[in-house]
Formats: sequence, structure tokens, C-alpha cells
Amino acid sequence: MGDAVPLALYNTLSRRKELFEPLERDLVRMYVCGPTVYDFAHIGNARPVVVFDVLYRLLKRRYPRVIYVRNITDVDDKIINAAHENHEVIEALTRRTAEAYHADMAALGALPPDIEPRATQHIPEMIAMIERLIAGGHAYEADGHVLFSVASKSDYGKLSRRDREEMIAGARVEIAPYKRDPADFVLWKPSTAEQPGWPSPWGRGRPGWHIECSAMSERHLGESFDIHGGGLDLVFPHHENEIAQSEAAHGKPFARYWLHNGHVIVNGEKMSKSLGNFLTVRQLLDEGIPGEVLRLVLIATHYRQPLDFTRHGVEQARARLDRWYRALLSAKSAKAASLPLEFEAALDDDLNTPLALSVMDALAGETLAAEEAEAKAEHAAALLASGAALGLLGEAPEAWFKGSAADGEIQEIERLIAARNRARKARDFAEADRIRDELAGRGILLEDTAKGTLWRRKG
Repeated sequence: MGDAVPLALYNTLSRRKELFEPLERDLVRMYVCGPTVYDFAHIGNARPVVVFDVLYRLLKRRYPRVIYVRNITDVDDKIINAAHENHEVIEALTRRTAEAYHADMAALGALPPDIEPRATQHIPEMIAMIERLIAGGHAYEADGHVLFSVASKSDYGKLSRRDREEMIAGARVEIAPYKRDPADFVLWKPSTAEQPGWPSPWGRGRPGWHIECSAMSERHLGESFDIHGGGLDLVFPHHENEIAQSEAAHGKPFARYWLHNGHVIVNGEKMSKSLGNFLTVRQLLDEGIPGEVLRLVLIATHYRQPLDFTRHGVEQARARLDRWYRALLSAKSAKAASLPLEFEAALDDDLNTPLALSVMDALAGETLAAEEAEAKAEHAAALLASGAALGLLGEAPEAWFKGSAADGEIQEIERLIAARNRARKARDFAEADRIRDELAGRGILLEDTAKGTLWRRKG
């Protein structure tokens, strides 16, 4: 669609950047692995949501149609175990945690996907795919299970490029007497009376994890589609197995571009409940950290690099947003503007968000430094448009600077500002200065403008 700079994306499958060309000129189809809904999403779970939201926004600017599918896994052994530990019905657990997930991701500014399929609503498609794999000699039934035969797919391992020993160790495969090969993976497994299950040609049971995404992506995007995304931890075995079973079932390529975001660590260490550094999005939001701040932290590092989540990084992001909002506040208006070419070029280079954010830093500086109202408004407009492209700067500046204060505190600040205004009107400048100094001591800075007295926190 006439891009100034073609979009290039790093393809895990080829291990290089490739120019993006969708299968259909005016349609992009993208699938991203979504949550297994048994607990609150942690900050690592949030990273792919935000990363692929940035890509989704970019694609929507470039193509007439984009179909973004992100699934919900609502049948899984983790869910069964969590419901048992909570003494909770599985459906209640998955409904509650899915609602929490939606609320938390919305707080991070993530647009909802176009389609959000649930595994439990696609059991017939999974059974049909398994039947095709058995008929093609790629799967077999054994002891109530159906397993994919890895030996039947000569290019198995092409995504992760691991040798056989690594693959067996990395999959943490269950050593079972019914397997023909230790690397074979489960497509269908039997369920006890207490476990969720569905009737099938192989008895009452439930699907394996990998077959779920293959069946759901086929149902909503077709046998071949453009982009498949997720976290780096999914390359093996999940995405490797998706490729194997989908291509074996259909005899054609599965997804053309495979994108993976890097791991998230906390304070230099892997997240762990035992280390006390396991941070959920809900916990961070409840601490009063704005969703925009968390979003900025998640895109301030290039998506393919590891991200170290620290409190210092949170404060840096907050200060950066404060400066951008302060620049918008300084402009009388910010009309609609096209994106700066250097900003678009940064995102076109494999979603280089750090470089795109540096363009925003420069725009904020130009806005603050501009003396003429027209130039100030022009720079502010470009800053606002760039923020929107990244899902940032969505609040009115006045609301942003008040947002970190509790309602009672806001009322007290507004009361003092009103008292100061009365003192100024009575020409009691000593009292007006006293109130200004009192607020400054609390970290509240005042700015007298044509719109009235505005306030913000130091930052």
C-alpha cells in the first residue's frame, strides 16, 4: 500500500529480517497465542500482548483489512489443578480469570483482537484435525491416547533448530510405554469422570495443548496465514509442534512469518514466587502505577531483546510520559497530523520501538522549546500522532497530571488553588505565594494559563 519504507520483520523460521508481504494484497491474517486462564496475568504475559498490539496498530494503518486472532486456552491441566486447589468449578475459574485478563490488558491500552476463540468451543475442529493426521500416517492411537509421530515429519525441528536430544529434554516429555518415540507428543488424552472431557472416536477425553492452536487458527484464518506470534518460550515445543501437525494435516505451509518477543526478568532474575519477584499486572496497577507507564516499560526495550523489569525503569517511564504530557500541555492545540517519516521508519525496521520513542523525545523537546504558537502546535500534533501509533498519550494532559492523586487529595489541591485564586483577586499576594509554596512542598507545581491554573506533580 505504497509504504515509504517497506515493513521488515525478523522471522524466527528463517533467522533473518524479511520484507513483509501478506498472502493477499489487501488482507493480513495474524494469530498470537493467548492466555491459559487459571490465574492473573503476570508482567511477562503482558509483553506479547503489548508488542503485538503495536504491530496490529501498524498493520491496520497500512492494510484495508487485518484479522487478528488471539485465543483463550480454557481447557488445560493447569486449569484443572488450580480449580481443584481453589475448590472451584472450572467454568467459574476460567470465566473469572478471563475477565481479569481482559480488564488488565485494556488497562495497558491493548486493543481487543478481532476474534478471540476459546479452546472448549473448537473441540470438533480438533477432533477432525486429529482424524486427518491419523489417516495420513502422522498420528496413532495408543492406550487411550492419540500421539503425533515426530518421525513421520522429516523437517520436524525446523523452527527451533534443536537436535533430537535437546528437543526431548526441552519438551520435558513424559516417558510412557505407549509412545513409539520419546519425542512424540499428545494430541488427545483420556479424561477421568472428574476431569473435563468430550466424546471422541478414541473415547471420552480432552485435547493436548498444541492441537488447540492449530485447530483454532485454521478455523479463523485458514490453513495458511501470514503472521504467528508469541513469546520466545513458545518456540519449542508449542510452536514447533503446531507447525508439524498443521503442515502434516494440510500438506502446505502453515504461517509465513514467525515473531517472538524476548523473556521478561525482574531485577535481573527470573520471575519466581519463591524469590518474591513474581509481579502480576493487577498487582502493579493496584499499586497505582498507570497502565500507560507499564506499557511504555514494555516497549522501551526492543521486543526481541530480554526485558529487565525494575522499579527504576517504571520511574523512568513515568518521568518520560510526564515530559511528553507537559509538552502537550504547553501547546494551545494539537491538530491531527501524519506520522513523522523517521518514526515510521523506526517501526518499519522490525518494530524498533526504542528508536521510535527517541523520535517522540525529540518532538517533545521541540514542542517545549518552540516560541511561536503555530510551531508549538505542529510539533505537539506530531507527538500526539506518534503516541497514538504506540498506544500512548491517550489521556488529556490535565487528567494525566491529576491521575496519580487520590480523589480526596485532588479535592484538597483544588480547594487550595481556589483559595489562592481568591487571594490573588484580593491582591493578597503574600497569601497566594504561601499557598503556592505549600503545594510545592507537597510536590505539586502550579502553572497559571489562559485556561486557568493548572497543576501537575514534579517529575
